[in-house]
Amino acid sequence: MGVPRSSPRSGRSMAAAALIGVAVMAAVDEIVFHQLLGWHHFYDRSTPAVGLLSDGLLHTAELLALVAGFVMWADLRRRRALSPGHAWAGLLLGLGGFQLFDGLVDHKVLRVHQIRYGVELLPYDLAWNAAGAVLLLIGAGLALRARRAPGAKDTER
Repeated sequence: MGVPRSSPRSGRSMAAAALIGVAVMAAVDEIVFHQLLGWHHFYDRSTPAVGLLSDGLLHTAELLALVAGFVMWADLRRRRALSPGHAWAGLLLGLGGFQLFDGLVDHKVLRVHQIRYGVELLPYDLAWNAAGAVLLLIGAGLALRARRAPGAKDTER
């Protein structure tokens, strides 16, 4: 006997996909900028060994977030309660949210690292933060569209 179909869970669908989005963008940042290009570590205000350790901790957190997001996703799929429109919105909100948080909070407020060292930072900062903002805006647009879609109702309120 199959699992009975549930009502779509818009908030949970968005949260699961947002967690996946945060984890994926953290992985892209770590793989491309920390490992392949070697531009920075997660924490650059200490020794190279501490920087490497901080990258390992970031990698651990990103993997835990990815697993947790996919467990939530799988549960929604099993219950037939996944709202695809809300999930796509959540994914882009998670991607953009991580990137903008990293660019503004990590880079500028906390100054734990910069995108790159030994170069003029403004073009890098503008590109990094603009890309995050674009992802957030697209995610917000998709969230509005999913909320307004025919038959869309929030069963979690």
